[in-house]
Amino acid sequence: MPHFSSRSLALLLAALGLNGCVQLGPDFTPQKPGWLDQWNSPALQQASLQKTQPNTLQWWTIFNDPALDRLIAEADAHNPSLQIAGLRVLEARAALGIAQSGLYPQVQQATADSIYLDRNQSGGTFPRDSSAWQYGAGFNLGWELDFWGRFSRAIEASDATYLATQANYEDVLVLLRAQVADSYFALRTAEARLAIARENAELQKRSYEITERLFNSGNSAELDLQQAKTQYLGTLSTVPELEALVLRTRNALAVLIGQPPGKLQQLAVNEGLIPLVDAAVLQDVPTSLLLRRPDVRAAELLAAAQSARIGVAETEFYPSLTLLGSIGWSATTLDGASDNRDLAAGPSLTWNLFDHGRISNNVRVQDARLQQLIEAYRDSVRQAAREADDAATGLIKSLERERILREASISAKRSTSLASAQYREGYSDFQRVLDAQRALFLQQDAYLLARSNAVSNLIALYRSLGGGWHNDLPLIDPATRDQMLQRSDWGNLLDDVRTPATNRLPVKASQND
Repeated sequence: MPHFSSRSLALLLAALGLNGCVQLGPDFTPQKPGWLDQWNSPALQQASLQKTQPNTLQWWTIFNDPALDRLIAEADAHNPSLQIAGLRVLEARAALGIAQSGLYPQVQQATADSIYLDRNQSGGTFPRDSSAWQYGAGFNLGWELDFWGRFSRAIEASDATYLATQANYEDVLVLLRAQVADSYFALRTAEARLAIARENAELQKRSYEITERLFNSGNSAELDLQQAKTQYLGTLSTVPELEALVLRTRNALAVLIGQPPGKLQQLAVNEGLIPLVDAAVLQDVPTSLLLRRPDVRAAELLAAAQSARIGVAETEFYPSLTLLGSIGWSATTLDGASDNRDLAAGPSLTWNLFDHGRISNNVRVQDARLQQLIEAYRDSVRQAAREADDAATGLIKSLERERILREASISAKRSTSLASAQYREGYSDFQRVLDAQRALFLQQDAYLLARSNAVSNLIALYRSLGGGWHNDLPLIDPATRDQMLQRSDWGNLLDDVRTPATNRLPVKASQND
């Protein structure tokens, strides 16, 4: 077998030592907006007065509703959108493994062949037949050295993309939990409105029956009868609509927790109960909470991934050096033939000298995409600030409206009692009873909607701050995991290894990974 000279060996070792000594392209830096440190939201400050800090990771526990707790646990375990987001994390993790393989020899091929030869030579002075088997085996190696950071930058891009999918998973979790809570309290509001509609319809039915008896006995005008009937039937007509709303909202909630439409055992308690909230919901709202939002972190990580792709594109300007090697052996069964052994090794240099603008324009394409993602990240921070400010403002104003409507509802109920008493005693006409009953129904319904709106704005506030972004459940449920393992060899990639959000920063890939 041939031997390398000491000079050749030294050159080879030097080339290996230079592997990955340069990384082309920009190193990504965090893109925190400059205005964020000076940004101030009076609405958030007004909503940040509570003495004790609620746990934003499980903000729904402030409602102290076991039914809501069970629904969110069901959604965490069975919601299909969350399952898909978890599978995308696994997909990105496998893609990262593909990128990491670029730091190793790209070609590692073993070959083997066996060929039967049958030669028939006819004619001539000495015709003869011959046949033989020919065998061959070999191993080929090709290793493109990472002089310019082509592969390490690709790893950097894949790593940032992998982390972005984790942030996207957490964003789905934030939105899911807020949507479950919102739908749950929308259902409770619809149930409460339905109960109020039935109660008022029953009250107005009694008035209608009284006027009917008085009319039949000649002690009341037909106008009173028809007005009472009209108001009663108008209120009664809202009952089917509200019943349909209850069913639709319940079905939507069932789908969110991964169940088919139908009755939910988790809703057996607290029917029609809407929680009362007050303005003091948070202790402090630092602007850093906006940057912690999963969608904001995902936007920054996607920009980091694109920054690394610029470096990958720039490596096309420079030559690539590949170390090639092959070992071959061949033999035949022909008499007198000898075995052959071949060994070849050496470097190979390729360089795209003339590309007619293809490489430079590809770099420009990647740079433009990076700037787009940077702008998208900056906009996501602005949108996060807007959502937080809007939710805090909505909470404050809806609580103000709830207090006003609470007083109005109490007054309307008292007015109905007085109007009915005065009518019975003959001090007022029936029209005042009808007006009072109509006002009572409208004020009670508006009061329920105001309470529901306050709860909805509180949920939106926690969602806008990225509350509820973490859970301890695996990315995919055990049944899905077993199904995937039976179908393919996943190794240890299905093990749940998530990077903590506090450590999830755009990183520069190590060239020695």
